Amino acid sequence: MTEAPRRGAAIDISAVSKFYGSFTALKDVSLTIEPGEFMSFLGPSGSGKTTTLNLIAGFTANDTGSIALDGRAIDNLPPHKRNIGVVFQHYALFPHMTVAQNVAYPLKQRGMGRAAREAAVMETLAKVKLESFAHRYPSALSGGQQQRVALARAMVFNPALLLMDEPLGALDKKLREVLQLEIKRIHRELGSTFVYVTHDQEEALVLSDRIAVFNKGQLEQVGTGADLYTRPQTLFVGQFIGESSILRGTHQRAGGETALQIGGSRVSVAAAPASEGAQVILLRPEQIRVQRPGTGPQGDFGNVLAGQICEKLYLGSAVKYEVRLADGTIITARSGIEDNGFALNDAVEIAWSPRSGILLADDGS
Repeated sequence: MTEAPRRGAAIDISAVSKFYGSFTALKDVSLTIEPGEFMSFLGPSGSGKTTTLNLIAGFTANDTGSIALDGRAIDNLPPHKRNIGVVFQHYALFPHMTVAQNVAYPLKQRGMGRAAREAAVMETLAKVKLESFAHRYPSALSGGQQQRVALARAMVFNPALLLMDEPLGALDKKLREVLQLEIKRIHRELGSTFVYVTHDQEEALVLSDRIAVFNKGQLEQVGTGADLYTRPQTLFVGQFIGESSILRGTHQRAGGETALQIGGSRVSVAAAPASEGAQVILLRPEQIRVQRPGTGPQGDFGNVLAGQICEKLYLGSAVKYEVRLADGTIITARSGIEDNGFALNDAVEIAWSPRSGILLADDGS
């Protein structure tokens, strides 16, 4: 197969909703995916991410709105006419066919001649590093190898769009990490648009150009991994992406300064509030320093609260502390592996910079 990789397809989802009786699975979702982009749909179970994928694939019909592929409406096209590759979590390989026959199936359905078909199959198997497994049956393969076959079958006809629905969900952590890098490499080589559904935030961060975060059938935020981690627009996104701790208190403003009154302590935030109403401060564990009682503010670490260590976890490359504050709030901090002598039940202070806290509206998450 000598044809150069096609440029990926653009996807435009406009005000799309999906209802099942009185249940709203998706509500007014609008999203543009750029040609050749790796877009992940991230969210908890039931958030609408798989429903959106199924609407793009044509397995489910949208009740409102429209979906266009490269500017052409596909709402009324059946799945087999959309020319989209799909990879499922549970492989869906034909057990009575060899690896080569499984991968060749989409080409045979498209009427490709035998010689061209065999060349395309072997070239695609080489991309997923399975060319030596061509004559094996799925039952003789490991889970990771079966998933590579499913990926090869989905991309053998060089689709402009490849959809993947939690394809690594059934695999162990180490194998998932290996295949994540393989998928990332394949995406670069193909130049196709990839849309990837996952509930694993780390997986989404590793793979994606951008991530669409779903919650309760709606889009919460779309952005790069760095955007979502450092500039979440909602408390849900801030808590769903990466580890975090939440400080709740009485919101105060004095001149240009924003602060929260937490018990008898006042902590400052450099950012202005994004909206009116109750506010919370979101803190990332790597931005918090654990220090001896009485140390107080030091340099940029101007916010200080007293607490007690209620958990200490050795993580290999770091130590994670959980510190209980006077009001019962648990704050997670992470530091290097150097021994600082802190132990369970020690009285400590946590300190952080006013610039580190992310001020968000309290949505009750």
